Amino acid sequence: MSSRFSVFAAAAAVSLALLAPSGSASAADLPVKAKAKPVADLPFFLVIDDRVTFSWMPKGTDPGAFSVGPDGSINGKTAKSVYSFTHFDAWAYGTNFFNISMFKSDHNDPASPCSNAGVLITGAPANCAGATEIYGLFRSTFGWNEIFNTHMFTMGPLHNISFEVGADANSENTFLAPAKRDFVAGLQFQFDLPYKGYFNVAPLAYKEINHNGFDQCGVFGPGIPGVTCIADGNTDFKTTWAVETNYYMDLGFLPENMQFFSISGRAAWYGPKGDQNSPLVGLGVGRFSTATKTEFNSEPIRLTFDASKAIAGPKYSHFVDLWVAYRYWQNKFGLDHNAAPGVCTIAATGQSTNSCTESTVYTGITVKF
Repeated sequence: MSSRFSVFAAAAAVSLALLAPSGSASAADLPVKAKAKPVADLPFFLVIDDRVTFSWMPKGTDPGAFSVGPDGSINGKTAKSVYSFTHFDAWAYGTNFFNISMFKSDHNDPASPCSNAGVLITGAPANCAGATEIYGLFRSTFGWNEIFNTHMFTMGPLHNISFEVGADANSENTFLAPAKRDFVAGLQFQFDLPYKGYFNVAPLAYKEINHNGFDQCGVFGPGIPGVTCIADGNTDFKTTWAVETNYYMDLGFLPENMQFFSISGRAAWYGPKGDQNSPLVGLGVGRFSTATKTEFNSEPIRLTFDASKAIAGPKYSHFVDLWVAYRYWQNKFGLDHNAAPGVCTIAATGQSTNSCTESTVYTGITVKF
């Protein structure tokens, strides 16, 4: 948001520079054809930043996707290739952020018609391709300092307070066939960190609608719509709370010839949103059901090396970034990693499927264009 003021200051400086000569000289001193140049209008978008990323996640997970080895061991890990496009812009009153990613899983997270690794819903063996998921996220902020034309909301390390709205959407070609649609609204508090860094905290209201193929009436017998199954498989969760945070900081304390590194990260908490098969509650025909738990989705730290700056100089800073990060996600999608029989645990034994908690180091390359 501070870029707005720097742009306005630059425009004001240009205006004064153009007006100063005519104010200190008479008309006779000016060339006959001289005309004052008009000040260029400020662009609608003060900053536009578009990037593409490829990353590799060796130990991802997808709840309920696991395989059992000959020795009885359970493998709930899924390697994923991730292809992403990210857009960020800043305008006079706020910011917009959009990300869309495609996750391509290995065979341990199978595409439909397999209901789990190596098997169909009937239990018959099958070798299905790895699933493909498309996930999009949008967040938009409206700064109070900018809306009310004041500096009242800048004090100490607090840089600004903003209204924040956003939405997520996904689709995946698994038997579950999730079709997540969630909406968030609340506030964002932006704090300054050293070396031109920032730390944002956003308390939000969260509402999710999704789809669950296992709840579809007819999968496990006719069922009773609205009691033991859902006619169209669409789940409708209760509105709950969320807190999203993110930070970024250059490692400006390093020697000048090593200032190519930065750290960033994020963490988000989403409150319980009702039964995992909402609006159904309890044990239905052919399905197990438990209450959702607080979901914790994080990337505590990402270390980025600015390769383009190191090779071509500051003019090309962050055109090509190489990075490594750690990702931790507990109670994935709100599912209780200690319960949720048939998904997070083996129904018959209670043994964990190791698929509802994600803990992995991953790495990637990001290119700005």
